[in-house]
Amino acid sequence: MSKPKRLILILGDQLDLQSAALQDFNFETDEIIMIESVNEAQYVWSHKAKIALFLSAMRHFAKALKDLQYPLVYIKESSLSIADTLKERIQKQGTQQLVCVEPGEYRLKVAIERLSQELGIDLDMREDNHFYCTHQEFTQWVANKKELRLEYFYRLMRKTHQILVDADGNPEAGQWNFDQDNRKPYPKKGPGLIDKPLSFTHDAITKEVLDFVSKTYKDHPGSLDAFDWPVTREQALEALDYFVEYRLRNFGVYQDAMWTDTPFGWHSILSSSMNLKLLNPREVVDAVLIAWKKYSLDLATVEGFIRQILGWREFVRGMYCLDMPQMAQDNHYKHTNKLPSWYWNGKTKMACMKDAIGQTLHYGYAHHIQRLMVTGNFALLAEVLPSEVCDWYLAIYVDAIEWVELPNTAGMALFANGGRFTSKPYIASGAYIKRMSNYCNDCKYKPDVRFGENACPVTTLYWNFLIKHRNQFEASPRTRLMTANLKRISDEDQQSITIHAKKILNNLDVI
Repeated sequence: MSKPKRLILILGDQLDLQSAALQDFNFETDEIIMIESVNEAQYVWSHKAKIALFLSAMRHFAKALKDLQYPLVYIKESSLSIADTLKERIQKQGTQQLVCVEPGEYRLKVAIERLSQELGIDLDMREDNHFYCTHQEFTQWVANKKELRLEYFYRLMRKTHQILVDADGNPEAGQWNFDQDNRKPYPKKGPGLIDKPLSFTHDAITKEVLDFVSKTYKDHPGSLDAFDWPVTREQALEALDYFVEYRLRNFGVYQDAMWTDTPFGWHSILSSSMNLKLLNPREVVDAVLIAWKKYSLDLATVEGFIRQILGWREFVRGMYCLDMPQMAQDNHYKHTNKLPSWYWNGKTKMACMKDAIGQTLHYGYAHHIQRLMVTGNFALLAEVLPSEVCDWYLAIYVDAIEWVELPNTAGMALFANGGRFTSKPYIASGAYIKRMSNYCNDCKYKPDVRFGENACPVTTLYWNFLIKHRNQFEASPRTRLMTANLKRISDEDQQSITIHAKKILNNLDVI
């Protein structure tokens, strides 16, 4: 083969044979490059399982490309950044054009654009066809809107793609949203028997990766003991089929429920496969719609699941592309505290945080309410610097790509952008955690105690937050009821809350 005229870059979260980067591939003149860069595991202190998932999925995808006889250069364990590794290859080969799909992380997008300018080569950066909504469509939807809210975007997506609507665009059963039928806690006796997620046997590639990661990244957080993620498209499809047959039926009603030693609940555990592009969201939604009829599932469950993918997932991707790089810098409340050290080791006396972080370190996974209303809620109430929290989420979860992680963490969990696309801060006291879990049963802290040695830190910091930001909360009908409850607390007790909260905020590492 002569020197390639075009170099096709495939990143570790773009493992899709239907990728826009491959659509006009010329086997005579094009060459694919995939790069394992040490920098990608270290620019945030990544969980061992996240590193292993990316490397195993990338190596399996490389094998699939080779089996299809694509000309591929696969660079293992490069000590250089992706951009610098690309630079070496382009200069060596005299490449005339670089083709890629737009990266899911702004820093990589900028680095690749700068590289093409530096080398004076043509860059063909293509939009990711994995998503339902294009950049142009989202920008058009945003135009002239005073408020950017998921609900209205979601309804548009339902109509546009004819999902759970009739021929006139009306919602199935006359209702767009079935939240009131979902989001229940488990029964007091516990969740009962839950079908486990599908498990996978490690092949030679995955075994090699696990051994490599355990030796090379031994100081990184987390464990590889429970590594059991789909690493190929075939496995991802199996996981999808298994979920819709055995686990989807109870997803809706218990999607917000939490219970000790129940790390996955009824959740799909498909986010990592979708975010690596092993699964297309369209086939996930289609599979759920088929299962709805086949198994006579509740519409509330089906709608609740589809809203997460067709609605929220597409919405936060649109907001990320629209608001970067400002989104990463936002700090509405001017918070400056350091992230408590126990976020990295789980060594805290708070049972809810110990369980949510413990399972995160073990699996590289926690479901959306554990992320939003446990670890995220506490970080907001504890006045932690948003960028530190966002780096932790990006590092610690196997499904975290910045386009989806940053809007969820900075925009929703931390209210760092001041409500750009959310109507209120998502904060709660220990009472919410007690209602939605069994975490409080054996905790040394009491969720109904507002101050003092036995007070739940979440509860103390919740009331302290309301006291501190009373004017903001009273100005909005969505949050006015929260501050109205302050009137039931005496001035003396409010002062005691403030004093105890200050003590907690000055000693976050030891609670």
